[in-house]
Amino acid sequence: MTTQMLAVLSVLVGDPAADWYGLELTQLAGLKPGTIYPILDRLLKLGWLERRWEEVDPSAVGRPRRRLYRLTGDGASAARWALDEHLSALGVSREERTATRRPRLGPA
Repeated sequence: MTTQMLAVLSVLVGDPAADWYGLELTQLAGLKPGTIYPILDRLLKLGWLERRWEEVDPSAVGRPRRRLYRLTGDGASAARWALDEHLSALGVSREERTATRRPRLGPA
């Protein structure tokens, strides 16, 4: 598992029931914009994510609709396990792991 994918998973498990959009995930994970969509596609193929279009009127919000991503139940469990395994291998304690959750930027 790549460092970039782990960064995305870390953001997603911070609020596993939330809907996230690509740019938001890119910013919170500290990635360049071109790297996020291949990661999201891989997670979709694994069944860890589901996606849907945002239900807004583009003319009312002044921007195109966003594609939203959310962890599946299995994806949330698998993501937590992957992060725990990686951090455990690095010698990071469980207490340190839970103390470093990243906040959301704002509403989706």
